[in-house]
Amino acid sequence: MMAKAELMDFDKAIEKYEVVIGLEVHVELNTNTKMFCGCANVFGSEPNTNVCPVCLGLPGALPAVNGKAVESSIAIGLALNCSIAADGRFARKNYFYPDLSKNFQTSQYDEPIAYDGELEVPVSNGKVFTVGIERAHMEEDAGKLTHVGGAGRIQGAEYSLVDFNRAGVPLVEIVTKPIFGAEELAPELASAYVRQIREIVKAMDVSDARMERGNVRCDANVSLRPRGQEKLGTRTETKNVNSLRSVENAVRYEIQRQAAILESGGSITQETRHWHEDKKYTSAGRPKSDADDYRYFPEPDLVPVQPSEELIEKIRSLLPENPASRRARLQAEWGMGDNEFRDIVNSDLLDEVDQTVSLGATAQAAKKWWTGEIARIANSEGKEFTELAVTPKDVAELEQMISSGKLNDRLAREALAGVIAGEGTVAEVVSSRGLEVVSDDGALTAAVDKALADQPDVLEKIRAGKEQAAGAIIGAVMKEMRGQADAARVRELILERAKS
Repeated sequence: MMAKAELMDFDKAIEKYEVVIGLEVHVELNTNTKMFCGCANVFGSEPNTNVCPVCLGLPGALPAVNGKAVESSIAIGLALNCSIAADGRFARKNYFYPDLSKNFQTSQYDEPIAYDGELEVPVSNGKVFTVGIERAHMEEDAGKLTHVGGAGRIQGAEYSLVDFNRAGVPLVEIVTKPIFGAEELAPELASAYVRQIREIVKAMDVSDARMERGNVRCDANVSLRPRGQEKLGTRTETKNVNSLRSVENAVRYEIQRQAAILESGGSITQETRHWHEDKKYTSAGRPKSDADDYRYFPEPDLVPVQPSEELIEKIRSLLPENPASRRARLQAEWGMGDNEFRDIVNSDLLDEVDQTVSLGATAQAAKKWWTGEIARIANSEGKEFTELAVTPKDVAELEQMISSGKLNDRLAREALAGVIAGEGTVAEVVSSRGLEVVSDDGALTAAVDKALADQPDVLEKIRAGKEQAAGAIIGAVMKEMRGQADAARVRELILERAKS
């Protein structure tokens, strides 16, 4: 395996060079069918089962545009403050595609569906960057290659397998204009921008937006130029980065790698690069092609896309609340400070917390469960929280049972574990595991009397006015009752018995 390149200290790199970044975010749409055929657009099917002559590129097969995908693409363009083209045309992008059997990608080139937009992106220090959007265009996804041997990478693999299920899935590619002036915030800005794109498409329900499945992925372009130089530096494009943390780390790494090369008198190769999440470095892919190399020409089998003004305005009227406005509103409604609220956003759990609050839980309780216990379990199992069998409804029910005194925190954690293990709803797990707090005075009094009899010296301390000594008796009662006693009621009973 190729080792990490020599890197320059990040702060030194920023001091010597101006960073210019550009981001290409690919969003898989969640339409029922593919972009140009009627095959199912679903994740996780057996390989090569959602295919037909059109998406396999068989001779004589003719494509037809997915109208829902066009509407979703327009919605994305409007959400990014883009102009919508009166005439949008598909083109053939010619390239060697081992995972597109027709050997070209049906995309858009000089006539995209949406163009010339902008998006305001806040970063952690309170600064807001306005990121220019060059275009948002429609295209089809490629299939999926699985490399056997070589630790799953193409380098060193014995052979590769191809699954065409994803070939033809609708994509919107969102391309920024070059982003200047981010300086040391460039890595964070890249991650924050991708996060905001993902929030937008998720809020509009045009994509499942699960980065771990590749529904949203980013190609990160990075170039450096010496301070005071007008000519842009040579860029690299780190392909298909599919987590927010990896976007930030990949941009930071490329800044440090390129700075070290330039400082030593070397030159940057215009190329694609691959991000290795396990080792936190990029490696060279292929020399980067320019548009002319793809030999674009208009797709002869598809007519232009010409959305009416009425359709565009209808879609505009259905756009959800802007994510930045929503975050500001929720933070104010929940009464949280910046750091506390940022914990939720950075944990990627804003939707889950919001839904839990809407089901009756307090914001603090919802935050505690999602960013605390649920995140801990996901980390310990090496999973995304979305892979755990727990919903906002479960968390709200859990919190309601705590509020009503039926569960304490310890029992609630055990109930949550049962839900995640697939044992049923919160109520079903509490019932089947016998977890409900015991608040029956008869059972509690018997347990208190036993504990006091076992520790007469503690009883004397309580009678002497040292009420804090009751903690030892409470602990004994909780142990006796396997943590299911109502601790507040136990304390009341201890003090009552001590006075009798």
